[in-house]
Amino acid sequence: MRNIKVKSESRKTKGFWFKFILHLSSFILCCAFATGVALAQQYPSRPIRAIVVFPPGGPTDVIARIFAQELTRSWGQQVVVDNRVGAGGNIGMGLAAQAAPDGYTMVFVSSSLMVNPGLYKKVPYDVYKSFQPVSMIAASTHAWFTHPSVPVKSIKELVAFAKRDPAMANVATPGIGTIPHLAVYLLARDSGTTFVTVPYAGGGPSIAAVLGNQVPIGCQAIPPVTAHILAGRVRALAITSDKRSPSLPDVPTLAEEGFKGHESQTISAYLVPAGTPAAIVRKLHEETVRIMARPDVAKRITDLGADVVANSPKEFAAYIGSEVTRWAKVIKDAHIPAN
Repeated sequence: MRNIKVKSESRKTKGFWFKFILHLSSFILCCAFATGVALAQQYPSRPIRAIVVFPPGGPTDVIARIFAQELTRSWGQQVVVDNRVGAGGNIGMGLAAQAAPDGYTMVFVSSSLMVNPGLYKKVPYDVYKSFQPVSMIAASTHAWFTHPSVPVKSIKELVAFAKRDPAMANVATPGIGTIPHLAVYLLARDSGTTFVTVPYAGGGPSIAAVLGNQVPIGCQAIPPVTAHILAGRVRALAITSDKRSPSLPDVPTLAEEGFKGHESQTISAYLVPAGTPAAIVRKLHEETVRIMARPDVAKRITDLGADVVANSPKEFAAYIGSEVTRWAKVIKDAHIPAN
């Protein structure tokens, strides 16, 4: 009987500690949830730093500034754009990866976020671990275009021009690691042509190079170049989407010109440092969806030639994974040396 009593008391003791730990865990979770809710309610209580990894004038910067302006109006706290450029966006992304995960630093990126891990021997961030995706705000196709003095009016004529005069086949791109930079390799490979890429530190400088006829050809996401195309300051030859753009309805797709499988886009998206409280990430995403659903904001984006996306953190994370794999293969197949 004594042994039975000891066993019974042992069971009671174990049951007590099990219930205690269960209740303690529930209490901790409740406290964490309450703290997160309170944190989100107070956020933001001071200005937010928006790191843009490319210079002013490019698609990433243009769309980031539109969003920052609207977020400032919505929350009454200044969203300060801070252009930190260089190394295909690596400098800005590395800086953001080291920032405090408190919701007061966000980083606006393009597709180089997914391309750079396959293009550089070392990047100052882990594409999967350094950041918490919030949303892809918008996405835009690319345009191949030339200075009006270049005697070509189509991609086929451009290919013939490059074969006839290789010294003139220089293409300005927004930088090493950008999707337009890789798009040049794709067209060169599939057309049997040699193009010399001239990478600039962002979309603005690369467009300026073609406008000034310093470089005869350009490949660039269309938001910052659309106005120049419509004004005749540059001549558009083709775009890289699977259908024509409403903002440039007279410009054919590369597929229409005989080059299928060249579909690509440059995204405008933002992330926050890993470890940022989930309640803040949720609040940022909800406000992103609300802002981008406004007709006046959506029109500003579409007038630039971009498409509004405003997807969820989960959807954006899945997109990142698929694009890392896709462009790593392109880089390998094109034998592009690592930097």
